[in-house]
Amino acid sequence: MSHIAFFLVPGVHLLDLAGPAQVFSTAADFGHPYTLSYIAEQPQVLTAQGLPLVARLDWPGLGPEDLIVVPGWRAHTLAGAPAIGSTALGQLRKHHAGGGTVASVCAGAEALGRAGLLDGRRCTTHHDVQDELARRYPAATVVRDVLYTADDRVVTSAGIASGIDLALHLVATRHGPAVAAQVARDMVVYARRNGHEPQASAMLRYRSHLDDTVHRAQDLLDARFDQPMPLPALAAATGVSERTLTRLFTRATGGLTPLRYQQALRLERAEHLISHGTTLDAAARAVGFEDPRMLRRLRTRKP
Repeated sequence: MSHIAFFLVPGVHLLDLAGPAQVFSTAADFGHPYTLSYIAEQPQVLTAQGLPLVARLDWPGLGPEDLIVVPGWRAHTLAGAPAIGSTALGQLRKHHAGGGTVASVCAGAEALGRAGLLDGRRCTTHHDVQDELARRYPAATVVRDVLYTADDRVVTSAGIASGIDLALHLVATRHGPAVAAQVARDMVVYARRNGHEPQASAMLRYRSHLDDTVHRAQDLLDARFDQPMPLPALAAATGVSERTLTRLFTRATGGLTPLRYQQALRLERAEHLISHGTTLDAAARAVGFEDPRMLRRLRTRKP
């Protein structure tokens, strides 16, 4: 995702748009090249909060590494949503068919549904319109009461602030959990809200608890997952004893010790590198394993 194209409809919610845009803009500030653009079917779009936005009318050239995001809008029903022209729906279909990723926030899932991209896939939307989405698109599997879902490069989120969680998930998937944690810290948000159990990011999957001590430890591990982090140093940094940290950490994460959590971060990052052509030995070194045999053992152990 080098180019992030936001498609705006009348009545778009500001936070649906601004949250994900801020995530990718912040990632760009940290050296990850993202270009953001805003497209609509009219040159000016009035938001649900009354602020007018200026948008371009032409679609940029997009490739498989790019992303289209459809933020949600103010509507009591999906059936009453603003009209979306055939050109925009065609762009959504074309981009996905060409290997690109499409995403929605809140009621934006309706646009993906009209484009035929929800059929046969898991999806979600704001809890107020989940049942309507299921009725309108019976070929889709609507997952209720989760923050986001990802299925075959179609990513949907529940609404409003969950667009931030969706964007952090996409950053973590591409760049690793340390970068997503860095972005979250800069935005002063917790990188803790998990979307759904099978999601890719261990950083988010084990962040749904409310233990601040464990979150501080996870912040350190997220940022330095490829570096040695002995338990004594981790405990000292969080201001508790080693025994207390292990007990709190295990309880908060459902059974993981700090070491196993760090290994989970390393494993998922290594899998991402391998899937993009990196050799196992090189991936092992890149994520901090001195001996590639450890990575091989973890991959064998993985369910």
